[in-house]
Amino acid sequence: MAVIGFKFVRQSTLHLRPTPFQYLRKKSIVAVNASETSTDENSGGGVSIREEGNEKSPAWKKIGTKELGIHNSSIGPAARKVLNGLKKRGYDVYLVGGCVRDLILKQTPKDFDIITSAELKEVMKVFSWCKIVGKRFPICHVHMDDTIVEVSSFNTARGKKGVESSHHTKAPNSCEKDLLRWKNCLNRDFTINGLILDPYERVVYDYMGGIEDIRKAKVRTINPADISFREDCARILRAIRIAARLGFSISKETAHFIKNLSSSVLRLDKGRLLMEINYMLAYGSGEASLRLLWKFGLLDILLPFQAAYFAHHGFRRRDKRTNMLLSLFSNLDKLLAPNRPCYGSLWFAILALHKALSDRPRDPLVVAAFSLAVHNGGNLLEAVNIAGMINKAHDMRFPELLDPSGMDAKALEAGVRDLAESIRGTLLQMTDEHFVSQAMADYPQAPHSDLVFIPLELYVKVFNIFECVKRSAVKRSLSKQGMKIDYESLANGDIQEIRHVFARIVFDTVFPLHQYQDQALKSSSVSQGG
Repeated sequence: MAVIGFKFVRQSTLHLRPTPFQYLRKKSIVAVNASETSTDENSGGGVSIREEGNEKSPAWKKIGTKELGIHNSSIGPAARKVLNGLKKRGYDVYLVGGCVRDLILKQTPKDFDIITSAELKEVMKVFSWCKIVGKRFPICHVHMDDTIVEVSSFNTARGKKGVESSHHTKAPNSCEKDLLRWKNCLNRDFTINGLILDPYERVVYDYMGGIEDIRKAKVRTINPADISFREDCARILRAIRIAARLGFSISKETAHFIKNLSSSVLRLDKGRLLMEINYMLAYGSGEASLRLLWKFGLLDILLPFQAAYFAHHGFRRRDKRTNMLLSLFSNLDKLLAPNRPCYGSLWFAILALHKALSDRPRDPLVVAAFSLAVHNGGNLLEAVNIAGMINKAHDMRFPELLDPSGMDAKALEAGVRDLAESIRGTLLQMTDEHFVSQAMADYPQAPHSDLVFIPLELYVKVFNIFECVKRSAVKRSLSKQGMKIDYESLANGDIQEIRHVFARIVFDTVFPLHQYQDQALKSSSVSQGG
């Protein structure tokens, strides 16, 4: 079963050229263009200013985008239209947060966030399809070209009083705009997200040492970690997500309070928890996220069944080894990216399958036949025949897979149906508070958690993925034609696309990818006319 691999840079390769001290002259630019033109103002480099009287303060910088390798053509078209719409009406407008970080790292931003000097009501006057959302920190959702661009205002994003005193960087005294930008950065979570890009002046403002931490590949809170996490415990999960996605380490202080305050994430509503977990598992960094969740004790709280699996098999918190669960997500990660995510039903289906196998190991041919049956919409006869042709060794590292027992076709079909029924039971357990609360019962030192954040809608979608295996041959479901992944369908939860990718992941985990293994799924596709 062929897997298409996508390679991404996991460590920072940022190297800034030393440049002389100079200010960048203000330019009159009407629009952010996709095409790049060379300008004298951007050819110089960065302005580095260290506040006097505070030697511990990180130098705050104004650095040309050319020095950072950022091109306006990398800004998404919808975001460019929003930027230009506000700029033409005389407002200051910037890109902020993680998108600036990703542009520096030459990665594709998941989205582009904008901040402006305009009031949110003024933003609504500029764009016809626009809505203010949020009560504590209101922002505008601007609908542009089938994309939602988030726009915040300096006036509504002002920080709480006293925040300045908790940070070791002195306020800049060069101009009012610098002070406004600095105060906005103080309210952000991590230094690498505290960057502001002016696409018209073509400079990046770094008041919090974010570029230095990108160089060091480090996740560090802007304010003291205990204060930052107590103010917004969702930052604990964002730290894990960012470190996993970028391959960054987490600073000592930040790591200390992630572990000590991990139970505070239970204060988040279930919808927010699902969103954060989905960001971790559905965007190409699932394996790294699971490792970090386990390392910091968060897996015990969020996914107790999976934590029990790690503990039962003697997996240490900093273990570098792999296991079947991590291998499944490693194979999933190879197919995904921040701009090519999957729908949440896929990763939940993988968790359910793995728990069923962990609770009761199976013959590898049963698992292979099951994956093929899911792929082809429930044609058990075809799945069993193809699985019966496999004569290569399975991955023998995983105790979830038994030694092959030479099962005949009838026994193999019965095994597939039994596995489907076991997964159905597993889904019920993973969405039942009582069963979840007992998952870590054998480990009294672990925190107690009965958290179930999977909504009924997602449960039903996963149930339907496997339901085709239980149907009679007469009621088979339609299956995907061809091998190429349709990423739009995958992100939208199209059941045929989900089944197709699920089958590839499971098959390639049980029988690690080699050239000879491509034939199994291709045979399945050919027999269906794909």
